[in-house]
Order: sequence, then structure tokens, then C-alpha cells
Amino acid sequence: MTTDATATTALRSPAELNRVILRHLMPLLVAAYVISFLDRTNIGIAKERLEIDLGISATAYGIGAGLFFITYALVEIPSNLVLHRVGARFWITRIMVTWGLISAGMAFVQGEWSFYAMRLLLGAAEAGLFPGVMYFLTQWFARADRAKANGIFLLGVCTASVVGPPIGGLLLGLDGLGGLHGWQWMFLVEGLPACVFAVAVWKLLPDRPEQATFLTRAEAVDLQQRIAAEEEAGAAASGTHRMGQVWRNPQILLVVGVYLAEQIAVYAMSYFLPSIIGTYGTLSPLQIGLLTAIPWLFAGLGAYLVPLRATNGTTSRRLVNVTAAGIAVGFALGALSGPVVGLLGFCLGAFSCFAMQAILFTFPASRLSGAALAGGLAFVNTIGLFGGFIGPYVMGAMEDLTGDKLSGLWFVVAVAAVGTVLSLFLRRGDEATAR
Repeated sequence: MTTDATATTALRSPAELNRVILRHLMPLLVAAYVISFLDRTNIGIAKERLEIDLGISATAYGIGAGLFFITYALVEIPSNLVLHRVGARFWITRIMVTWGLISAGMAFVQGEWSFYAMRLLLGAAEAGLFPGVMYFLTQWFARADRAKANGIFLLGVCTASVVGPPIGGLLLGLDGLGGLHGWQWMFLVEGLPACVFAVAVWKLLPDRPEQATFLTRAEAVDLQQRIAAEEEAGAAASGTHRMGQVWRNPQILLVVGVYLAEQIAVYAMSYFLPSIIGTYGTLSPLQIGLLTAIPWLFAGLGAYLVPLRATNGTTSRRLVNVTAAGIAVGFALGALSGPVVGLLGFCLGAFSCFAMQAILFTFPASRLSGAALAGGLAFVNTIGLFGGFIGPYVMGAMEDLTGDKLSGLWFVVAVAAVGTVLSLFLRRGDEATAR
């Protein structure tokens, strides 16, 4: 039997401790992100029905899809600063309840303007979830383990994108049931679970290591001291200690540029891939949903497998370089080729996007600490999320202009190429050549 004194002083190895934390925290966080991404992107599978039933154009759809990211981006930094003050448990619970109610309320939109209004409200409600979790994970994982944890969290996006289209396709098949359109059932059925799951977050998510029942007191203290030492060293090396210095740090701005390019690609694919696949032949909504899920399976592989190797600054930078190029090549194949090679191109693009994103957020986290870290991660995500507006808007506008659903992909390819060039200049705080 282990005595109380031993339980408060014994330390498990860092590797074992890392596995324990992953096992206790990540299922809860991944499930929350599955629901959130499902609720923000489910309009992709309903695009054609929304255009028919609400009478909106492809451009209006693209604007509505992108408006989510305007309010999401504007509220990101204040949301993360609030989370830093009140704790992740309370703030993530609040985020989930409000976004769940608004997402379900999408079932009652009547036309372009109500569609726009609800997307703006949904963005404001969900703001802070992703950078909040990125900040939360910096309080639980040392730098060498952080890319792996980020990658596992991003599996929520991939899971939602795999299961979302088939589920959405099935729910669209309920058209007419109870006098509601299929897309109305989709919003209701997929929105309300966020409110229910918020209860689990409130009951099970500890704010800090010292509150975790699965760590001994000695383990919690040791973990917090190791992470604090890393943060202080990174902030001292970069000279970035306050929020006002974050947007003047060249390395943070490089991360922003690379992330913006990646987000344009992610959301162009999220909102328009179902309609692109619909051009491959006469397919049912369920078949389109199943084919749409395939690239996201590859995204999950990228998010899980590649970050495992990102244990130091040099390797992390090289992995970002390669995956940034992979995005450009993948989307070029999607634009140039027929159904088989085109779908493989989207698989490469999706794999590269999520492999890169998990690693990219370790770069600002290696240079900041405290409130500057919380606000800095939100700043990166804020600017990057404008890609969630730009990508869908350009895709929709190009489709209306040319009549070709693939034409906007060349914009994505060009932006990804720029992101690849910018990634060559990235340096993490633990690299000897860091500036």
C-alpha cells in the first residue's frame, strides 16, 4: 500500500506522466472540438439545399460561411484573456452553451440577412475555444510534448469532418419530416449536444495541474515548475514580455502569415469540398458525404503522426516547410485533375494542413509566457481565422464569376505557395539561431 506521504512526493517519469495527462484530458477536449467544428462547418453539406430553399447565391453562401470568422476573430483575444483570468473550465463551458443554442437556432433562418446574422452570432459565441485550448495545453505539457498534444486535439476537426458529412447527408434525408427541411433537422440535431456536453466539461475539466485528482501534489508542482522555467527562458530570449510587443515580434508575424495561408486552404475545403465532389457524377447526399470524409481521414493521420517527430526547433521548422509545400501541391492536383487524382490531391492537402497546424502553434508558445502567451496565441488565431472568411468568399465569388466550382482553388494554391516561402524563415525559441 502507498502511504499518503509517499503519494504526495512520488514522481512518475515524464513520459509516464505525459501519458496519464493525455489519457485524462484529451478525450474531453477532442470531443468538445468535434462538436464545435461540426457546428461551424455543417453548412457545407447543406450548401445546395440552402441555396434552393433560401434563394441565396453561391457568393452569398460564401459570405455567410465566412462571416462566422469575422466575429470569431474580433472576440478571440479578449476571450482568451478572460480564460486566462477565470480558468478554462468555466470559460469553455460558457462557450459551449452559447454556441450550441445559436447553432441550433440556425434552423430558423429565413434568407440571406438572417443567415448572415446567425453566422456572426455563432462566431462570437464560439470565439476563444481553439486558442483557449492551445493556451490550456501549454499549462500541462512541456515544450517537447506540446506538438503531440496539439495534434491529438486537432483530431477533433478531422473526426468532425469525417463523421459530419455522412451524418449531415442522412439528416438532409429527413426533408419534410414534421414540416421541416432536412437542413433544419441537421442544425437542431447537431447544435443542441454542445449544451449537454458542456455539463461534462464543467464537472470533469481541471483548470490547473494542482487541481487534477490524477496527479500527486509533487507531480503537479514539478510539472508547473518545469513549464514555468521553459516559458520564462523563451520570453527572455525573444524579449517579448507584454501583449503590446507580440504584434511587433517578427517571428510571431511569420507564424501569422503561414497560419493565414493554411486556414484559407482548410476552410475553402471545409465549405466547398462537398459541392466540388458533387461535380464528379450523379451522387446522393450520403455518397457525397462519404467521399467528402476521405480527405479528413488523411487529415487525422497528419495531425497524429507528423507532430510526434516535432520534438525540437529545427525538426519542427523542417516539418512545417514540407507540409506547407504539400498544401500547395495537393490543391493544385485537386484543381487540375479528375475525380480520382483530384480526390487524392485533397487528401494530400488535408494531411499537410493538419500536420502543419499542430506544429505551428509551438512556435509562438516557445517565445511567450503568462498573459502574453494567452493573448499571443489568440492573436495568431485571430489573424489566421480571417482565412476562414477569405477562403469561402473567394471560392464562392469565383464560382459565380466563372461557373466553375474549381476555379477558386487556384487562389488557394497561390496563397499556399506564399505560405511555404514564409515558413522557410521560421525559428522556434529553442533553436540556437533564434532571433
